[in-house]
Amino acid sequence: MITVTVLHPGTMGAAITAEIVAGGHGALSMTKGRSENTRLRGREAGATACDSLAEALSRSAVVLSVCPPQAAEDVAAAVAAHGFAGVYADLNAISPQRVRRIAEEIRPGSAVVDGAVFGQPPGEGRAARLYLAGADSAVDLVASLFRDSALHVCRVGDTPGSASALKMAFASYQKAARTLAGIAHALADAHGVGDQLTAEAEIMISTILSDPDYLPSVAARAWRWAPEMEEAADTLRAADLPTDMAEATARVLAHWEQDKDQFDLPVVHALSQLRSGRSAWTDPDDRQGPGR
Repeated sequence: MITVTVLHPGTMGAAITAEIVAGGHGALSMTKGRSENTRLRGREAGATACDSLAEALSRSAVVLSVCPPQAAEDVAAAVAAHGFAGVYADLNAISPQRVRRIAEEIRPGSAVVDGAVFGQPPGEGRAARLYLAGADSAVDLVASLFRDSALHVCRVGDTPGSASALKMAFASYQKAARTLAGIAHALADAHGVGDQLTAEAEIMISTILSDPDYLPSVAARAWRWAPEMEEAADTLRAADLPTDMAEATARVLAHWEQDKDQFDLPVVHALSQLRSGRSAWTDPDDRQGPGR
């Protein structure tokens, strides 16, 4: 049996705690300074309450940090201040840079595992994925907590930050897409065409993120899509809706403006354009400028 301190059991943390307990391991939570809801969630998940962080850490081989992103470094600093010498797994939705700062904060006493959870809280018929990156021995220990559980472990290398990079890549699409949907529906509603927008959406192909091969076609059409997004921004502005995302989309599309009508642009170069802001590829005819 491995004893784990979970900081701090919100909805996701409580579900993860329940999976740990169901697997025959011990879970601890800290009650001091926490809300009644947090204490209740931890108790219902089967965690044993501790009066202090020092007490919990002294009994634990693993710490799982599952908290709001903005609190991740504060939680790590609190653990580091107690000289914790076990495995510290950060499962928060944070940037790779923040993970590396946390790793420096925690060291040299403990091993740091970078983790990212995908999906809804596991349990009650739902499965989620836990991506882990870090030293093999530390990852093995964390993975062993969830053997035969509803939290399926996937490894993404030995470099802390890899799992969080995957999470940020996914979140940058998922959260933005949902926010854009809200803007689109608000605009359609303002003009009385909400039902028609929904009908059009129902026949859309929904494999955008799972099929990057379509991206060269976006780059090839960016020269006319960018102005279209500027028109969308004007329309949103007239409806008293936020224009930020439409304007930002137009700016991003401008990175592909040199690739006008180059539908055979390799995917790898379409992606590199977003980092460099200029074309790194010419077609077999060595044209000086795409579409010119």
